[in-house]
Amino acid sequence: MLTNSEFISCIESFDAFGTKTRFEEFKWSAGSRSGRTLKAFNEYWTSAQRQGHSLQEISYRACFKPQLPGFFISRLANPGDAVYDPFMGRGTTPLEAFLRGCRPLGNDINPLSRALLEPRLTPPTLDSISERLDSIDLTKAKEKFPTLEVFFHSTTLQQIIALKEYLLKREQTGAIDQVDRWIRMVAINRLTGHSPGFFSVYSLPPNQAVSIEAQARINETRQQTPESKEIAPRILQRSKSLLKDWTGPDRNYQRLNLSATLTTQEAHAATGIPSGAAQLVVTSPPFLDVVDYQADNWMRCWFLDIDSSTINIARLKRVKDWQLMITSVLRDLRRVLRPGGYVAFEVGEIRNGTLLLEELVLPAGVEAGLIPVIVLVNVQEFTKTANTWGIDNQTGGTNTNRIVVFQKEQSA
Repeated sequence: MLTNSEFISCIESFDAFGTKTRFEEFKWSAGSRSGRTLKAFNEYWTSAQRQGHSLQEISYRACFKPQLPGFFISRLANPGDAVYDPFMGRGTTPLEAFLRGCRPLGNDINPLSRALLEPRLTPPTLDSISERLDSIDLTKAKEKFPTLEVFFHSTTLQQIIALKEYLLKREQTGAIDQVDRWIRMVAINRLTGHSPGFFSVYSLPPNQAVSIEAQARINETRQQTPESKEIAPRILQRSKSLLKDWTGPDRNYQRLNLSATLTTQEAHAATGIPSGAAQLVVTSPPFLDVVDYQADNWMRCWFLDIDSSTINIARLKRVKDWQLMITSVLRDLRRVLRPGGYVAFEVGEIRNGTLLLEELVLPAGVEAGLIPVIVLVNVQEFTKTANTWGIDNQTGGTNTNRIVVFQKEQSA
């Protein structure tokens, strides 16, 4: 693990992708306090696709690449340290921490996040997944949801509901195990998408389930109707892909406590995460009202028997309200950090690049009692996924990762 000064020196000399770091100075004020903090511009992790561990290949709207938390974990934490994300989404940070020998701590107000992450921290074998799928009767289903037939053939929908009801019963009776949780996680990620491996007819990418009405319009435009698909072989095939890089726990870390703590609470009051537990936080909050996580995940939540509209995910329109929310989150992060620990708080540029969120986050962190270290701006090209949504540089979406790095005082 690097010291503060060593980390700054690392940023200054970084040239892993053939470019040198460029610096600007940002003047900030927070109440009666003011200061200057460096912004460092470079490509700190690759913009190339599919460079992470196969277990990370779970789709989720507006998630960052595993290389981002990996960059900070490799420099600001040691094996055995705890790494935390209060907005864990698909679980990129806790999973990357686990793969690098750190203890994963995670929180997200949406129970979907825990369902997506937990089984990937204790992956079952492919044989056990196959055996379990063979044992489940997918021919009988009680729930009726005929309007979903704009997405699924009636026989496919019957299988999906049968699996849903099997998993809910296993959970209610306390019989659910790591194999069930894995199958549930994979099924959630195979519900809708745009290739034959998904359960649905052609739809939008799997990180955004469109409405029933919108899917009906897609079907009409494409002149398509859902075809009958078997879900079990698709779950097994996707499991094989996800487990491709997994060979079991790393022997170098077997003596370390890598047990996870995962909670489902408000990010500003995640009391289930112990005080002074984490050496490092790597996270990214909702960017005001840019992404509607409730609408995006309505079908995934339905499969979990959750009404996504009841989940209190922040979608704040006013900049001041968002900054106040971030301040309260950063206060709780200060509580969770041990003395000398770090926060890497990733945000972006929104509203056609006119609003740089790091310039709101930095004074919020000062108000919360944290010490600014540096702002890293990872300059990158848009990914294939971003281009799917019709986003071009400086015209929409997020053009750069912008990470504000804070430290908790050593004597706290």
